Amino acid sequence: MDIKRFIFYKEKVIENCSKVILGKNDIIELVLTCFICKGHVLLEDMPGTGKTMLLRAFSRTIGGDFKRIQFTPDLLPADLTGINFYNRSMGDFEFRKGPLFANIVLADEINRATPRTQSSLLEAMEERQITVDGNTTKLDEPFMVMATQNPIESYGTFPLPEAQIDRFFMKLSLGYMEREQEIEVMSRSSTLDIVNSITQAVTIDDTEYVRTACTEVSVCDDIKRYMMDIIEKTRSSNMFISGVSTRGGIALFKAAQAIAALRGRTYVIPEDVAYIAPHVLGHRVTLNAAVKQSDAKLSIIDMIRELPAPVEE
Repeated sequence: MDIKRFIFYKEKVIENCSKVILGKNDIIELVLTCFICKGHVLLEDMPGTGKTMLLRAFSRTIGGDFKRIQFTPDLLPADLTGINFYNRSMGDFEFRKGPLFANIVLADEINRATPRTQSSLLEAMEERQITVDGNTTKLDEPFMVMATQNPIESYGTFPLPEAQIDRFFMKLSLGYMEREQEIEVMSRSSTLDIVNSITQAVTIDDTEYVRTACTEVSVCDDIKRYMMDIIEKTRSSNMFISGVSTRGGIALFKAAQAIAALRGRTYVIPEDVAYIAPHVLGHRVTLNAAVKQSDAKLSIIDMIRELPAPVEE
């Protein structure tokens, strides 16, 4: 595998996206990791921290067809998937594709839609296909759902069930910028104008390569056992009511391969696993009543520190 292509790809994506969101290169790298692993990302944070702008900038950088869906309580599944309508000129029914037929789909404030509409995303996210009136249509690659939600608003919202949250590869949070960075953002021109000025920075061939070649990153047996130690610990620890599923273990394995490649290596080291695990596993565990769910990542970080990491002999 050509590791230089991964480094080039990462540099181009971060360079473009950091024009919009300052000081969040680590989050941009994690979103890119989800994309390379063919996963989906849930971005949860306070209103006005730049969630939507970051995802818009990322989609423009990657290229391809982009659609934004504003989720509301009256949104129907057909508004996402599309409908069959009668075309009088043809004298037959015709399928009109919904916004899910895009490469990058921004699901804005996903927790404002009803559970019925939220569940209509499941087939598209997991199976990469959409079924309408018994007819199944494959979605084009690359395909990625990037969803946002605000954690502080409860009126008129429908929290995502655990089964659907588990479909997201990572659950991330932007947080506030540093003081000087926020002053710079306050005094510059419109952020939307900056987003609209961003052009595609990587080619389709580059995208296909990194999404395929990352599986060639080697993972030794000791690292695999280290990952399994972390997963089993979430299942046996008193901090968690339920631990990580097998799907979560697969996601951890893929994420470790991707982050290693983006950082210029053809092999995974324990530091890769320890870094990426809280982001991949934090939303896949259920904490006991004594611990807030928002502290899940911190609980996993503390748990990993107690586990012995493999060392090279």
